[in-house]
Amino acid sequence: MAAAIKAAAGRTGAGGLLPERHPTADFFICDFLGASPKDDLGSMEHPVFSLATRPDRRILNYRHNGIGIEVTPSVRGRATIHDKDILIFCISQLVAAMNAGREISRTVTLKVHDLLVATNRDTGGDSYARLRASFERLAGTRVTTNLTTDGIEATRGFGLIESWEILRHTSGGRMISVTVTLSEWLFRAVLAKSVLTLSRDYFRLRKPMERRIYELARKHCGRQAEWRVSVTVLHRKSGSAAPLRVFRAALRKMIAAAHLPDYDISEAAGDIMVFTRRGQVVSPDRAAPVLAPETFAAARAMVPGADIYALEAEWRGFWAATGYQRLHNPDKAFLGWLRGKV
Repeated sequence: MAAAIKAAAGRTGAGGLLPERHPTADFFICDFLGASPKDDLGSMEHPVFSLATRPDRRILNYRHNGIGIEVTPSVRGRATIHDKDILIFCISQLVAAMNAGREISRTVTLKVHDLLVATNRDTGGDSYARLRASFERLAGTRVTTNLTTDGIEATRGFGLIESWEILRHTSGGRMISVTVTLSEWLFRAVLAKSVLTLSRDYFRLRKPMERRIYELARKHCGRQAEWRVSVTVLHRKSGSAAPLRVFRAALRKMIAAAHLPDYDISEAAGDIMVFTRRGQVVSPDRAAPVLAPETFAAARAMVPGADIYALEAEWRGFWAATGYQRLHNPDKAFLGWLRGKV
């Protein structure tokens, strides 16, 4: 009985989550069966999308670990993290097509109803109208960056999507399909499979901040036991425009709510937030290895322009997946793993 009540509460949106609007629908059924929601690593790592609920016309400048990003909005505002649902859907379909051995291109044609269902949106008339505004913000938001994808570093400017077209019935005006041409940067990430699978409940998170924090947890914690990050760094990586004290208070509310998919958050001494993958336990004698600062410097020399901390997180996930082996020299082990990866 308790389990049934809890399940019903999840469907109705209790606990801060949006209701599961299409609980009986097959997920991502539109063009390719079996597609899971995928997000690209570049925009998961860096704060490209606005967390504001009103038009955000500020120019964002962000630098971290040698990566520089400038995001310039159009008069309609910067693309929001909810607008990003469209890109996640496109990426998911392309990856599924690749896995099925089909040829893909930057131009994707989508059935609008399937897009709304897959991203847990209402299928009423207002949702169709809001899609057009999302496409306009995505096409109007310009990014200048030196992000590295598939071993290639490029400094260039581009829109989050290159173009879009909506087909609709002339009689009722209802949208039939949408054709989207993705940016070359995003398409290269798909070809390189620089993507991660998201929880379906990502689309049930109400607040932009919750979605952004989940992205960062998924990117940096992955399947390893935990990810520790200072509130200051997390604030910068999130792209939040709120003062640090307000951001910290929002994180504490998220800790109390505890409805972030797959991950739990706790607070540690020194203004540190600890993300742990739900259900994973590491015994005390298998503490996560600590790397020396010189090791990170050597790693940066080995793979210039790469996100070393993301690679460190991936290595820790590999260490956990191989049984938490005791490492006599973690620094040597990490560099050896990285050398093999390169």
